[in-house]
Amino acid sequence: MSSPHPYIPATDADRALMLERIGAAKLDDLFDDLPDSLRDPEIALPPALTEPELIALLSERAADNAAPSRPSFLGAGAYRRSVPSVVSHLISRSEFVTAYTPYQPEISQGTLQSGFEFQSVVCELTGMDVANVGLYDVASATAEACLMAARATKRGAVAVLEPIHPGTVDVVRTYGRGPGLRIDSIASPDAVGEGHACLVVQQPDFLGAILDLEPFAEAAHDVGTLLVTVADPFALGLLRAPGDAGADIVTGEGRDLAGATAFGGPSLGLFAARSQFLRQMPGRIVGRTREVAGREGREPRTGYVLTLQAREQFIRRERATSNISTAQALIGLAFTIAVQALGPQGLRASAELCYQRAHDTARRVAAIPGFDVPERGPWFQEFLVRGPLPAQRLAGELSARGITPGLDVSHRAEPETADALLCSVTEATPDSHVDALINALTEIGAQA
Repeated sequence: MSSPHPYIPATDADRALMLERIGAAKLDDLFDDLPDSLRDPEIALPPALTEPELIALLSERAADNAAPSRPSFLGAGAYRRSVPSVVSHLISRSEFVTAYTPYQPEISQGTLQSGFEFQSVVCELTGMDVANVGLYDVASATAEACLMAARATKRGAVAVLEPIHPGTVDVVRTYGRGPGLRIDSIASPDAVGEGHACLVVQQPDFLGAILDLEPFAEAAHDVGTLLVTVADPFALGLLRAPGDAGADIVTGEGRDLAGATAFGGPSLGLFAARSQFLRQMPGRIVGRTREVAGREGREPRTGYVLTLQAREQFIRRERATSNISTAQALIGLAFTIAVQALGPQGLRASAELCYQRAHDTARRVAAIPGFDVPERGPWFQEFLVRGPLPAQRLAGELSARGITPGLDVSHRAEPETADALLCSVTEATPDSHVDALINALTEIGAQA
């Protein structure tokens, strides 16, 4: 299947040979799983509109999207945050419009500096020594952490402590399939053995509980295993830094502090580790340096450089630690501005407000006849709700009343999740939305 030039598309003979190899008679057979209604549908475009007419039409269509105004208690990894308004103003400046991978560092000083600031913020939040300029999302960052732990320890298995976000575990399993990593889901640190490269622990865990990380670090380190902590950076404004509790690698999701979740993306994976793992880290690391001497009597200037580029494009393939490419530069900048605008005291105050509002809501729910909030020890912003109806029916009743319910977790193995919804309340949840939830649950309880 050769072509005269690598950038010329496949010939008819090439296509015929490929179809033969995969057992398809014609190209259309590859799309049999798509309904006919979705294959080349007719697009009925209306007549051209004037600008005022178009604005009116788009405003009408936008009003159909009820997400910003509809009461929502769905969390499970994506949360509504009170992001400082300065974030959108600064990242909209023309200097940052093309914030992307700095292929030419000498003329990308602004992008490199923002990456350096991002790394500094992540290190301060996590209590770690070094961070990279960001990965795709928390799931891919955690998977990269597991691969790095396997390289560092030369072990072939990973222990994942439940409850952890199922999407994260799915991505870890996918990444581990290539090198043949065994992924073990465990319920106790006692199950960590000498064959495990790392123990992965989510903080707070998937069901919202706040963990004491020190016992997990001790259990892991006793058998030469690394501790990977999947931490919520917003919660770290209130909780102890994972690095101070013994974590070796910390990952997280920075999207929520960068702006609206926008139906789940774009995401921002945080990745930080102890200094001894620097050469094993995926992605890019930005460093800061100074001129040895200034020119023509001026002071030596500060410069930013790409200190580490550990992907196969820049070094020998067999020495590459990852194929991670693009840094999430623009959303990383937004995250950095948000954290720096809040500052340590502001981030702590916001996290405390989130904690207080969530606990106040949980107490109000638990006071409704027929409803229960199972106790799981200390928790941050998510809590389980059980009512007089099965979880699926309860969610349907809330949706019928214009409220987006929490996540139905009744299929999980934990006993407390039986017929339960996982609900989230943050510092950005309006009082009127909480009142609407309480009123709806009271009505549902009275009718049950």
